[in-house]
Amino acid sequence: MPLLPTRPTPVPGEMKASYIVLRNFRSSTRDAFGSALGLPGIQPFNTFVDSVPSLRIETLDHRDIPSVTQDADVAAIAPVMPVRLIQPMGDAAVVPAAPGSVTWGVQAVRADTSPFTGNGVVVAVLDTGIDPTHAAFQGVSLVQKNFTTEADHDLDGHGTHCAGTIFGRDVGGTRIGVAPGIQKALIGKVLGASGGSSAGIADAIYWALENGADVISMSLGIDYTGYVAQLQAAGFPVELAVSRALEGFRLNLGLFSAMATVVRQRSALVRPALLIAAAGNESRRDVDSSFEVGVGVPAVAEGFHAVGALRQATGGLRLASFSNTGANLCAPGVSIDSARLGGGLRSLSGTSMATPHVAGVAALWAERIRRFRTLTLGEWTTRLAGSATLSPLHPEIDFSDIGLGLVQAPQE
Repeated sequence: MPLLPTRPTPVPGEMKASYIVLRNFRSSTRDAFGSALGLPGIQPFNTFVDSVPSLRIETLDHRDIPSVTQDADVAAIAPVMPVRLIQPMGDAAVVPAAPGSVTWGVQAVRADTSPFTGNGVVVAVLDTGIDPTHAAFQGVSLVQKNFTTEADHDLDGHGTHCAGTIFGRDVGGTRIGVAPGIQKALIGKVLGASGGSSAGIADAIYWALENGADVISMSLGIDYTGYVAQLQAAGFPVELAVSRALEGFRLNLGLFSAMATVVRQRSALVRPALLIAAAGNESRRDVDSSFEVGVGVPAVAEGFHAVGALRQATGGLRLASFSNTGANLCAPGVSIDSARLGGGLRSLSGTSMATPHVAGVAALWAERIRRFRTLTLGEWTTRLAGSATLSPLHPEIDFSDIGLGLVQAPQE
């Protein structure tokens, strides 16, 4: 069963819908995270701070939002919006393993020459789930939780591919994982055949934090056009549906930014964590060089690391034509070989494929810092961002598309 609603429930006339409300309850009123949803008791942060951030789903009239936001305990409020998989671009080609080979993405981020493997780092992958029987994940402790109405395992293969790039073991002698020394991974299935919801993503982020995630990787985005269609199907005229969807997009941006603030506060008191998300594949520079779409939610939210995709080209790496503009960092995202649902390898392209490269490099930096001193969010973020390089990139690349550049694994 889903933990949170997957569809908004607007009713013309009453104007009611499901809203995600992030509240900071005082210590005197601490209760289990998600208790309003009937979930098992989990008490986030209450040993460490005076207030308990708690997500709740509340059915509200649209006109009540201004009064709700005036409540001192409310940190953010946003309508439940559909979330979709950032679909890979092009055909998914099955590729043969080649003993002794290393994928070009692993080489480009220099993980193959790094003395670090991600040992001791916990990574969370919020996606379509995972194929736990795949050879790439043997020996990894997989903690799985299903936030959809589908079967627990991966039915799409997208999550399996992304997880393989982050921490997959060699498959048939081919190295596919950036951080193959990771021993524990949290696998949140937040996307099914019909997508997911912003409420489910928010819930899964908290779940990952409560289970000790250091890195949280997300290759997904808010489905703005899908929300417009849902509102129209519920009876809203097109102008009102577009207006309401725009407001919902803005409020969800604020919600995820507020959640990132909670993560930063928790990082200083409990355990640092990084939020890494795909920039999106909506740009079409192959059709028109000016056809550029900006980074979507949640990647564009403050506190998230938005990842763009690079491709191999003569004269240096270039931005993938589909990669959305405004990313913070970039990584290989075209023709990436990784774990295939059911076994073996397949090649996919997308910012979804670039994101796990950054997540893996972040894990390597976390291990490196911990080897010498206590890991802090400030140093970790600085080291990851500071590793980014422009040297392998084509000189004509647009810096507004790639952020600081191509992330690099620590070498010593």
